[in-house]
Amino acid sequence: MGRVFVAGSINMDVVATAKRYPRIGETVAGDAVLYFPGGKGANQAIAAAKLGATTTLIGRLGKDAFGGELKAFLAAQGIDLSFVQETSDAHTGTAVITVVDADNTIVVIPGANAHVSVADVAAPVLTKGDIAVSQFEIPLPTISAFFERARAAGATTILNPAPAIEFDAGMLELADILILNESELGFFTETELHGTDAPARFIEAVRSLQSGKDKIICVTLGKRGVLAFINGEPLIVPSRTVNAVDTTGAGDCFVGAIAAQLAGRKSIREALAYANAAASICVQRMGAAPSMPTAAEVEAVIAESHEQRMQVAAKPT
Repeated sequence: MGRVFVAGSINMDVVATAKRYPRIGETVAGDAVLYFPGGKGANQAIAAAKLGATTTLIGRLGKDAFGGELKAFLAAQGIDLSFVQETSDAHTGTAVITVVDADNTIVVIPGANAHVSVADVAAPVLTKGDIAVSQFEIPLPTISAFFERARAAGATTILNPAPAIEFDAGMLELADILILNESELGFFTETELHGTDAPARFIEAVRSLQSGKDKIICVTLGKRGVLAFINGEPLIVPSRTVNAVDTTGAGDCFVGAIAAQLAGRKSIREALAYANAAASICVQRMGAAPSMPTAAEVEAVIAESHEQRMQVAAKPT
């Protein structure tokens, strides 16, 4: 069994729910304000840990109240926090999130996450079979150094290039698996994409990102499922129909689930189906980190889906 190492952000999510988003210069009344552990790095580590993977998080917290709360929460999820440092130079990362009808807008203030350094990611010892995961909420040179060390050790690297920002093409070469959503795909390929576009448009955009058939690219498409490129060939994994409440952590859940499955020696095709089921559970709950499902919950959903398919197949035509 491999291990999952996540180098990434740790935030406190301040979530406001409302009936609609305010226009520029407008104030609207909200319904509630909620506080949830979050940050893409923490979310992905929590997902991997709750799904059974031995998981280590590499990151930074501020020496403040949010930092203390987050550290206690992460420890309770069974995550190795040996490489999470406290810094007095900045506050704990914070995300201000507005949720309307299960969709969201997010403003992230990096705080201590901006101090995650090359030295921080040099400390953990990775080996062949491990999975190294990172995102764009920590400095890019740190991610490159982390992936270079992972590659040298024979580990598999997963890059979630979110939020979408400009980056050097060399980093793309360091990623064995690229996982992004449709808006990020549009940003990186300079293509205007919409959820209603035909699959061919997304396939064309993904092909422009591929630097070789060995790289796996997964595009999460929300209600439309997942488009994956494996060995240069497209694969569409359909979504599950659920009553979504909050999509904030769905992408991170998907990434963490992929990492956990690969660490458990599952194939990428098996991992995709599993991660899709995990994300469908996540969106039915409020908050990012607290909404991550357990392995038992995902297995129950997969078993239920299998049973439904068997019943349909057994019906006379």
